[in-house]
Formats: sequence, C-alpha cells, structure tokens
Amino acid sequence: MELYKDNKGDKVEVKDGKFKSDFYKSAENIKEQLDSVSPSFCLAKWNQVSLHLPTGYNNSCYHPPLHKMDAEAVKVNPSALHNTQHKKEMRKLMIKGERPKECQYCWNIEDTGHMSDRHYRSGEPWAHMDFETILNTPWNADKNPRYVEVNFNHNCNLKCSYCSPQFSTSWEKETKQFGAWPTKTPHNAPEHFTGSRACIPHSQYNPYVEAFWKWWPDLYTDLKHFRMTGGEPLMDKNTYKVFDYINANPKSDLHLNVTSNFSVEDKLFDKYIEAIKPICLDEKVEHFMQYISVDSWMEQAEYIRNGLDFNRMWNNINRFLTEIPYRNSVTFIITYNNLSVTGLDKLLSAIHGLRQAYSDTYQRIWFDTPLLRQPAWQSIQLLPESYQMIHDDNVCWMLDNMEDESTRFKGFKDYEVQRMQRDLAWWQEGSKLDEQYVRDCKADFYRFFNEHDKRRGTNFLETFPEMVDWWKECKRLAQA
Repeated sequence: MELYKDNKGDKVEVKDGKFKSDFYKSAENIKEQLDSVSPSFCLAKWNQVSLHLPTGYNNSCYHPPLHKMDAEAVKVNPSALHNTQHKKEMRKLMIKGERPKECQYCWNIEDTGHMSDRHYRSGEPWAHMDFETILNTPWNADKNPRYVEVNFNHNCNLKCSYCSPQFSTSWEKETKQFGAWPTKTPHNAPEHFTGSRACIPHSQYNPYVEAFWKWWPDLYTDLKHFRMTGGEPLMDKNTYKVFDYINANPKSDLHLNVTSNFSVEDKLFDKYIEAIKPICLDEKVEHFMQYISVDSWMEQAEYIRNGLDFNRMWNNINRFLTEIPYRNSVTFIITYNNLSVTGLDKLLSAIHGLRQAYSDTYQRIWFDTPLLRQPAWQSIQLLPESYQMIHDDNVCWMLDNMEDESTRFKGFKDYEVQRMQRDLAWWQEGSKLDEQYVRDCKADFYRFFNEHDKRRGTNFLETFPEMVDWWKECKRLAQA
C-alpha cells in the first residue's frame, strides 16, 4: 500500500493500483463517530448554513426545506442568521437520536444501505474539527458556522425548469406575465410569492443583508468555506464586495467558492475574471472553487436551464481554467432530474476530457450529482425502468475509467461512482411509490413542459426525440 497527496493535501490510499480517496475514507470513519452519539447526528446542523437573504430564509444544507429567520432577532444578534430557534430544535432532536423530517433526503439514502451527505459533510475537515466542541456545548448555544453559503439577491438571467421566482428575477417576470402553470399540483403561482415569501428587491433595504455585513468580520475569522450562490452571483455587487474584502484581508485557510451558470455577457465575465485573478495568483485564499450549474449536454442542457448559452458557458470554462492556471478548481453541479438522464453520458465524457486537459499536478475538475426532488414531475423516480439501464451504463463506463496510478487526477474517483450508485438505489425506490401519485406526476410533467414550450418557444420532442414514448404516456395521462 502507498500513500499519495491529493488536491489540497488530502491523502489517497493506493491498493492494487486503485485509489481510495481520503474523502471517502473520512465519510466511512465519521459514520462510526456520529453513530456513537446518535444515529441521526449531523455536524452540518451546527457548522453549515445556506442563507437566502432576499427572502430571509435559511437551511443547514440544500436538502432540508427553507425556514424563516427572525428579522428582529438578527438586528440584535446577527449570528441568528444561522442560529435560528428552529435549527436549535433540530439539533436537539439529533442529539436525542430522532430523525428530523426535514432531513428525509439523507434518511432515504441511508435506508438503501448507502452513505448519505450526512456522512460526507460531517467527515469533511471544516465540520469534523469541532466534533468535541459541539458535543460539549448545549444544543441551544450559538455557534459560528465553518461553511457558509449565501444568496444576496435573486437577480438571474436564466429560467431553469425546476427553479422559481424566489431564486430568479427572470422567473419572477415571466410568472407575473403569464400567471401560474397549469399543473394539478400548484406551481409557482404569483400569489405564492407574496408576504414572507416575497423577495426583497436588491435595490431596496434588506435587514438580512444588513445583518450579514455586520456579522461578516466576526464570521470571517472562523470561516473555512464561503460560497456565493444566487440568483446569478456574477450579476451581484455583493460578490465583488466580498472579493474586495478578501483582497484587503487575505485568509490562507479559506476555501472561497462561487456558483454560476457561466453564461453571462462577455463584459461581465471579463470583470469577474479580473476580480478573481489576484485572489488566486497572489494566493489570498487557500483555494478558489468555481461551481458551474449544468444538468445535461448542449441543446438538452439549454432546454432544462432556459436562457443558457451552452457554447458560451463551455468557452468560459476553458477561459477560466487557462487564464487563472492555479489555486483553483471547477466543480460541475449536475442537479440530476429526469431530463438529465439521456444526455448525461456526453456531459460525463466532456468532464473526463477536461480532466485530461487541466488536471496535471492536482485535481482541477470535479462534479456532483445531487438528486432533484421538487418539482416532483421532474424526479428520476418517475421514469420507466429502461432508463435505469442508461444510468447503469454510465456507472460501468466510469468504473472502466477509474483513477489509477497511470491516470492520477484524470480518472473517476471512488466516491463519484458511489454517489452515482446511490442515485440509482434511490431511483429504484421509486417502484414503491403510490401508483396514483406517479400517474398524477406524469400528467403534470406533460402539463408543465407543454406550457414550457408555449411560454419559452421550445420544443420538447425536437430536443428529446429519444423520450417520445415517455412524452406520449404523460400526455395520455394529462388528457385522461
């Protein structure tokens, strides 16, 4: 057995020419530690937060439903952006060994016998470093998170099929123009995005954004990972305010992350590149991770994420990797839905190709496949069993191209394969769904995408000709 150093110093075990990543081993090891406390204990409830400041909502990671932050509490205690009363109650349940219902995503995965994001996240250094501290601190005590995701505003140039007016001004504008979608299950109705759910326009005063910037200097000292999402962060002035702060206050242990569609106008992308260059090239942070949201290949990707210019995105990816050659990586976020399946092989092949081109001395190209659960009609669990064979073929191809001693940094990793396998296991659980529920979801699939074609000038059957039988079945159920 030999040990190598992976990206950012992670150790990788080599046995019989195959690599077992430290990331995977950490998830295995932390499982035992978590279970010694309780079978539902998750460090992300203490050490991670996603802040949706346009609406004043929060969740620990992107799996649980969002819950409201107290606008008055954050004026007195800005850390209440993270330490909400709701979250504290969830921490209490976990310590007692009870499963919070909001974490059902992970429970579903674990009930298939696979490791969930509870294990992967808790096993990461930014979470695990406070294990003993968290155990020895009352469940209702405030704690600064180590991993923060923040959405400053919802300004966005895309209308992704599974998004909503809460996260995209383009969605918001369209919904105001055309109204609710004709699905049986209400979806993105204008009246749903009123009151507490209404986004505060970025041009208006926002108490949550104000609280964030008051909290920021204290939060910054404890941060290990900071990620900006949207909306589209390249269009947000707060993104560049963060960059300015980091340039003035370098932090050698910080992982700085930005999630983007990478399909903005050239002038804006130029501005973004020039803002990042000194952070990476002058080593102002430990590492910069560029997350890119894309769910399939070419025209199919553009259909799912309406407004996307795929060629522009791909050119910008190569430009980023070329013009800023070190201290950074790219991660593709593939929100795995039923329109991703038939084109995923091409996207995986392209990701593999980027690894050949850019991953020489460390891992620069990554990807993840979080499962889409809502809206329900876009879930992979609805698809016929024959589509699972497509997924299984992708897994087999990945296994044939696993990282070994001769393909260091260029092949697929153990946990990437495991995540694809767990996606399949969860998909197969769809056979247990109520038949009427499945029929209703299929009918809504047709209703939604038929309306999608009308509103957005798209054509489902021209874009997904291989799904014609599926389309006909969904149409029949919708018209029954």
